[in-house]
This record gives sequence, structure tokens and C-alpha cells, in this order.
Amino acid sequence: MRHAAVLALAVQVIGIGAAIAQPSTPPQRECFPINQLQGWKAPDNKTIYIRVNMNQYFRLDLAGTCAMLTMPDSHLITRARGSDTICSAIDWDISVSESPPDAIPEACIVKQMTPLTPQEVSAIPPKFKP
Repeated sequence: MRHAAVLALAVQVIGIGAAIAQPSTPPQRECFPINQLQGWKAPDNKTIYIRVNMNQYFRLDLAGTCAMLTMPDSHLITRARGSDTICSAIDWDISVSESPPDAIPEACIVKQMTPLTPQEVSAIPPKFKP
């Protein structure tokens, strides 16, 4: 009887240890080629909403301000260095410039890229939805 109790306790401890040792699954990364970027809007000078593949939306949070983002004639300049696949904030190389083309582009550093749920997309005001 005593051996059965010790054996049951050992099985429980091993089970708990195995559960703790299980690595958590990393979040699924949503990647896309940069040429699938179909639109963008900036509600302020630290946030960009982008649309990819007609129905995928992401929020780009910038590390600092990008003053030209909210200018009426601004346009986004994207560059691919190496792979043209975007999976996270580090993959972005973007600048913003105003028309005419002789304006000096302003670099915008992306701090975080967040995929948006359908509920989050519907909460974006229409004038800021890409």
C-alpha cells in the first residue's frame, strides 16, 4: 500500500514536470510580400494602418514621430533589402515624403506590427481605414 502511494505521487510529480517543461507555442507570424501592400492611412504621426490582400489589416506603431505622415500630399516609400517578405516590425524600411518629388523623405522606424481582428478593423474610423 505504501509503495502504491509513493508511486502515485511520483507519477503526479512527473506529470506536473512534463506540463511545465512543455514549451508554449509561439504566436503564428503572418507574413506577406511587400508588393501585396494595397493601401495605408495614418490617423496620427505615430500610427499607420495598412491593408494587404484586400482583407488583411495591420497596425504599425512607430518608435517616434513621423511628422509628414499626416500631411495631405504625403506618400509612403517602402524598400526591400534582401527578402521582400514582411513578417514583423524589423522587416519594414519605410519613409514618408510629400509631393513634389524634391521633398526630402523622412524615415519612419516601425516598433511593432500588429495584425488586426475583424472587430478591430471595424472600429477604425472610415477616414483612417486603408
